[in-house]
Amino acid sequence: SVSRTSLDLTFVPACLPPDPTEVEGLQRFVSNAKKLFVMTGAGISTESGIPDYRSEGVGLYTRTNRRPIQHAAFIHSASVRQRYWARNFVGWPQFSSHQPNTAHLVLRDWEKLGKLHWLVTQNVDALHSKAGSQRVTELHGCMHRVFCLACGNQILRSELQKRFEALNPTWKAEAFGVAPDGDVFLTDEQVCGFQVPACHKCGGILKPDVTFFGDTVSREKVDFVHERLAESDSMLVAGSSMQVYSGYRFALAAWEQQLPIAILNIGPTRLDHFASLKLNSRCGELLPLI
Repeated sequence: SVSRTSLDLTFVPACLPPDPTEVEGLQRFVSNAKKLFVMTGAGISTESGIPDYRSEGVGLYTRTNRRPIQHAAFIHSASVRQRYWARNFVGWPQFSSHQPNTAHLVLRDWEKLGKLHWLVTQNVDALHSKAGSQRVTELHGCMHRVFCLACGNQILRSELQKRFEALNPTWKAEAFGVAPDGDVFLTDEQVCGFQVPACHKCGGILKPDVTFFGDTVSREKVDFVHERLAESDSMLVAGSSMQVYSGYRFALAAWEQQLPIAILNIGPTRLDHFASLKLNSRCGELLPLI
């Protein structure tokens, strides 16, 4: 399994090696847990070469003035969809080839051992599934699936790539940097002329099966995660600043249930003031020590 992992620190912010005292603290925390609820964010996937939004110095927000696509803009504007899919088409081969890193595999092993009760990821990269985790909820969906906004028909993103290629046999574009959710940076001139297919069943609009900024997670999924949290006895946050409310609400619920909360994240988080333990290390460096 280790030979299939990848380690790329390009988008990982600088941090010191794990402190032995902190390692001991997390070891006690995990040892005391019988039903551990884990929530992961972009910081667990940066070591697989996928950039995040907020990390100091290396996140998208600090490197560029680019901002992620908004749900309403995608729904209401054909030109916005054209730009999004052109960028996603160019970025997909690289994004879909990213592999789990050691942190993903450790959490998979904790599940197999019966330590990890449930895993909720805010990531849309499918790396937990690639690692073999099964007790997992993809809170914001997954880029590897696409669905029709009109009829709900779902297809694999890899299938859509073939349709893009068939519709745009001579279209080519060179990317100017990569973004966190699988797309790349292109100029308006490059996007012009890119053809976007419609749903082959009803002609409707195709959208990635992910929650764009400005959209909300379904009530059914939120309720399901709350149920898994209620069954748990402690919470570990790995690789997330928890700035987005869709994930933060579960930390609030854990705090209200008086569950001990440990945070493993490079840089400050929204939970620091009520966490039992805060560790400022790389997930892939510290988790294997537990």
